[in-house]
Amino acid sequence: MSENDGPEYDTDFREHPEEYEIGRGEQDVFKCEPYKTELLPLWSIKTLEKAEQGAEAIHEQFREYRGAGEFPGMDLARKYLQMGWTRSMRYAKYPGGQKYEDGEEREPQEWYDEEKREIALVYKEHLDEVREDETYQLRRE
Repeated sequence: MSENDGPEYDTDFREHPEEYEIGRGEQDVFKCEPYKTELLPLWSIKTLEKAEQGAEAIHEQFREYRGAGEFPGMDLARKYLQMGWTRSMRYAKYPGGQKYEDGEEREPQEWYDEEKREIALVYKEHLDEVREDETYQLRRE
């Protein structure tokens, strides 16, 4: 049985928020429903314009989840913003986003892809705002 087969991934976390665990980093962004279905289509690092639209839309979803008292949704929105930041930074520093080549870690380049760096900064700005949100901080504890 793989980790993706666990019963927790059959859970509707809107209906059962008590089952949600924060986890590490961006863990479970592709597994926690219904939030994955709501957030993933908004997320993009393809172009700066799409990233700006996506980051703002995800941040707006965060606000809606906060208003509805849905901490799992708030945290998953935070994770999508974090993923936008970390993934675009990887592409900004490494050709093709490939940190490893033939099993060896590549030296990062500063900046291999300037647009991806700009995209990272867009996501980071929204991520910082979400992390600093008072309601989010209280619910996270």
